[in-house]
Amino acid sequence: MPTAIPEVARKAAFALTASAVLLTAACTGQSSSGASDDASKDTTINFWHAWSAPNEVKGIKDLIAGFEKAHPNIHVNVVGNMTDDKINQALRAGGEKAPDVISSFTTNNVGKFCSSGALVDLNPFFKKSNIDPEKTFPKPMNEYTQFDGNRCSVPLLGDAYGLYYNKTAFKKAGIANPPKTWSEFEADAKKLTIAQGDSYKQLGFMPNYHGWESTTEHYFAQFSPTYFDGSGKSNLAKDPAFQAGFSLQKKLVDDLGGYQKLEKFRATLGDEWGPKHPFHTGQVAMQLDGEWRLGMAEEAKPGFEIGVAPLPVPDDQAAQYGKGYITGTIAGIAATSKKQNAAWELVKYMTTDTDAVVGFSNAIHNVPSTLAALKSPKLKYDPRFKTFLDIAANPNSTTSPASINGGVYLVTIQQFGYDYESGKTTDLKAGLKKTAAQIDTDIAQAK
Repeated sequence: MPTAIPEVARKAAFALTASAVLLTAACTGQSSSGASDDASKDTTINFWHAWSAPNEVKGIKDLIAGFEKAHPNIHVNVVGNMTDDKINQALRAGGEKAPDVISSFTTNNVGKFCSSGALVDLNPFFKKSNIDPEKTFPKPMNEYTQFDGNRCSVPLLGDAYGLYYNKTAFKKAGIANPPKTWSEFEADAKKLTIAQGDSYKQLGFMPNYHGWESTTEHYFAQFSPTYFDGSGKSNLAKDPAFQAGFSLQKKLVDDLGGYQKLEKFRATLGDEWGPKHPFHTGQVAMQLDGEWRLGMAEEAKPGFEIGVAPLPVPDDQAAQYGKGYITGTIAGIAATSKKQNAAWELVKYMTTDTDAVVGFSNAIHNVPSTLAALKSPKLKYDPRFKTFLDIAANPNSTTSPASINGGVYLVTIQQFGYDYESGKTTDLKAGLKKTAAQIDTDIAQAK
């Protein structure tokens, strides 16, 4: 299981919390009740997080030990394995046992956290500490931690998406290097596909949106779309990047045998988190995935050499090869906390102290979330992992923006993707307009 849970698991968390009623108080950042504590006095704060694997728990323990050594007067009570649902309930309830600081895997919920007032605006704290977030964090991470000018969260390690490929299969197919453009990607996917009866012995790439991490937002990052216009309306039908993304994906689906044939094959394959993942077994030669896949694939002891590269880009954006989709874990301060200044000291340490960020990254094998940490010589990683560090640092990398109703708009776009790739919807332009209208309606109802 990846350490900063990937989008599939995040969506499950989002489904649990999509209807959650959050606080309705305004986000004030430094309210008189919350940020009036003296962080130099002896105090204890509560930190709730979602990590649960042994190496993750140890990583958190070491991270907190480093903080308490630097701040001997601030003691941290750590509560792990907390879902967003439990965190939201505690944020609403408040009280001495409620979290002062939280971390969440669900970046899709940032818009809710900010607009509802569940987490405080951190802009005043950054200003007080003379830290410029735009110069501290990679651009996509800086973007997905705020909503409507309210920076109610901060990046705490991240995930970057790239392309894994079977070097042995590439060699057999006479392919020297990983594809950089979409046309090369499409050609390689077809060349790597080996038929077996009415199915496949080896599939070059599983393009269907149900194919593990092949979600619309992960694909579309390579097209650099703008999800919303200046007035907050869906840009789905206006930005040509979306039409290009859907069109090229659908063509690849058709060229590799069609939706039904691919789905029939997919139903026979292993699940995303087990050792029988089809990339591990060699049944799929290329895979769109996050940085965690490298360790999981190596642990499965595949009978081939694994290559890692950025995901290809559209041919007309060849100069931007190297970019990708970025997401990650977030941290924030509870609006109900009476110890917000002390809480800020912990948040600041965990998310902006270079050695702390690097140490945590080394411990749980996620991408560092500051520009300084990405360049730190203290980082320890497999040479192939550098691909993801470079994607995270690439100024052309993108993310999906925060929305007042969380990731509902992404689910709506993904559903349209299912309908279009399967042939249920055939008019792309009309479908994009209808989907955009639905997104606008959902957002208006959430306000």
